[in-house]
Amino acid sequence: MPDNRIIEIFDSTLRDGAQGEGISYSVRDKLYIIKALDEFGVDYIEAGIPASNPKDTEFFERAREVSLVKAKLCAFGSTHRKNLQPEEDPNLNALLHAGTPCVTVFGKAHLLHAERVLGVSDNENLELVGTTIEYLKKHLDEVIFDAEHFFDGFAYNPDHALAIVKAAFDVGADCVTLCDTNGGTLPERIAHLTSIVCEKFPGKRIGIHTHDDSGLAVASAMSAVNAGASMVQGTFTGIGERCGNCDLSVIIPNLTLKYGMQCGASPVKLASLMETARRVSDISNIAVRPTKPYTGKSAFTHKGGMHIDATEKLDGAYEHINPKLVGNKRRLLASEVSGRTTVVELARQVIPGLERTSPETALITEKLKELEHEGYQFEAADASFELLIRKLACDYKPHFDVVLYKTTDDFPMADGKLQSSAMVQVEVGGNTETTASLGNGPVNALDIALKRALTVFYPVLSEVKLTDFKVRVLEANSTTAAKVRVLIESTDSHRVWTTVGVSHDIIEASFIALADALEYKLSMSENQPTNK
Repeated sequence: MPDNRIIEIFDSTLRDGAQGEGISYSVRDKLYIIKALDEFGVDYIEAGIPASNPKDTEFFERAREVSLVKAKLCAFGSTHRKNLQPEEDPNLNALLHAGTPCVTVFGKAHLLHAERVLGVSDNENLELVGTTIEYLKKHLDEVIFDAEHFFDGFAYNPDHALAIVKAAFDVGADCVTLCDTNGGTLPERIAHLTSIVCEKFPGKRIGIHTHDDSGLAVASAMSAVNAGASMVQGTFTGIGERCGNCDLSVIIPNLTLKYGMQCGASPVKLASLMETARRVSDISNIAVRPTKPYTGKSAFTHKGGMHIDATEKLDGAYEHINPKLVGNKRRLLASEVSGRTTVVELARQVIPGLERTSPETALITEKLKELEHEGYQFEAADASFELLIRKLACDYKPHFDVVLYKTTDDFPMADGKLQSSAMVQVEVGGNTETTASLGNGPVNALDIALKRALTVFYPVLSEVKLTDFKVRVLEANSTTAAKVRVLIESTDSHRVWTTVGVSHDIIEASFIALADALEYKLSMSENQPTNK
């Protein structure tokens, strides 16, 4: 049944997400991310620990100048130290100095952790929580308390875990978040204990914070919401400590489209979900997993001929939602299993009105099968396939011709690095340009040299960056004489596309894919060359 409750969205990408392996944000990165999250419409942005390092200190100072429309910025910290009064604790004072309208403070809800980690008794632990929140509430309108290890703590000593929640509410905590800090509690247990808390504290705001150590962070958070929780904490792409956190880019559409709930007080802009996920991922220097629900490149992608035929005849035949609802789109893959129906649907994106019986359809289909027999793989190289269609059926004229290219390798230097060089000559409209470049390997040198030569005529190509490079040996029994396939992923910060090259020579295969990547960018932009 549809549930019209409003679920608050609390984003911890810049705090818990930043604790993920390989994640490191500059101050500028964090400022970009809070703007992206605010535009999307989350309610809270937990942005770091003010006293932890100079970078976070600088961030909170600069964040005061940022005008957020929907989100509240939160600083994060712990209860005060056992031998200090709250007003003497430098961490609590750093929270207040951060100048955020809301703070999140965590405390131990697991008695064993309180005793062994903090060295306090059960009553002392309750006092730490109470005095910390009481002190913060004297200076702030809103304090959120994270009950760390609540679910494991309940299993160890349920009375103490519940007493911690009560202690927080008794002194004015605006919301208490139940944390599955180790990520090991199963969804049904999460639901059961959340319902107990909601029944014991009626009318109070209860949040849920889950980790993905069992692969159940989203499912567990949804179970808690079903049991009465009204706030979901998570990170926008699921990054975070160890295996990560509840993925907001998955749970938000689940709650909105499956349960009929409103996510965010505003609410969030669900149609910009994919764009926001990619913005956050790009700044985080990580790739969105292709098979990621809702926002992955493959989330609404079809390859099998029967699937494609059914999907074209009946919307939703193999899609659980309309991809436009989350800013994604349907993709059809060209491969050796493709029939004419598939080819027609793909080609119509380039040639509107193309029919199944058109001679161009037969030409494209046969060429596709021929090239895939040679080792090409177009299902993962949408840009190369679109260029193939244009060249076969659209009287397409390439934007440039490669006159020659050459690479050389030098022996390793004293520091062990291998320096390579490349020379490329291109022709555009009767004019030629020859450039040379050094690089970390021949492919890198070719990439730099080709782009350098072409930006003389097409400055827009300076936007293009190579983001992924894959090589696969196609004939394992041929050893070093084997044919190889190279897939290259490129981006201009707005779009992502993939091109393919196949050859017995890995340099040639790479250059084919590199040239296609730049040609595709020019075909999208329909750029005219600049006079030299």
